[in-house]
Amino acid sequence: MTYQRALEKAWEVLEKVRSENRTFRIGLLSDNYTIDTDSRTVLSDSCNVPAKEYVAIILLHYLTAKLRSKTLPSQTGTWIDFKELEGGEGYYPAFKKRTIDRVLKKYGSVPGAIKDALKRLPGEAADKGDAGVVINPFKEISILFTLSKADEEFRSDANILFDKNISDVFCTEDIVVLTEMVVHAI
Repeated sequence: MTYQRALEKAWEVLEKVRSENRTFRIGLLSDNYTIDTDSRTVLSDSCNVPAKEYVAIILLHYLTAKLRSKTLPSQTGTWIDFKELEGGEGYYPAFKKRTIDRVLKKYGSVPGAIKDALKRLPGEAADKGDAGVVINPFKEISILFTLSKADEEFRSDANILFDKNISDVFCTEDIVVLTEMVVHAI
């Protein structure tokens, strides 16, 4: 499956809102990316190669939101579930399978091990569940991962929550892709 049409559309939308600047540098997870609007390229600064299409789309959507509003909405400190996003209720089973179930598979038997992700990714420990971390894929965006260990009554469990401001920056589909990127990185 190709993201080519979505990427073309993201460039077109960015073109309508771009500023005098032609080059932008944006941090995403543990890498920085250079976006050149004249050449329509998105390069990873760490290895000087083009970003994968889905990464470029997320970066372009983020940059577009930032340029439209001049400054992105501040974090609210209010955590919302995926089901609270527009269309999230209907898409939740697929989201759970692509993200929460993968976190649970990796960390369900040792919840505290998720905190090792903080050695590689921007974020902080969270006092939620038996183990929790807040990962900041972008400076203004926070995703909370919580894990609860199994006991004699319940299986281990995981959940992913978002600072409420995420829906002011990304559409639900972008949030799924961004969350998958973070899950892969942790």
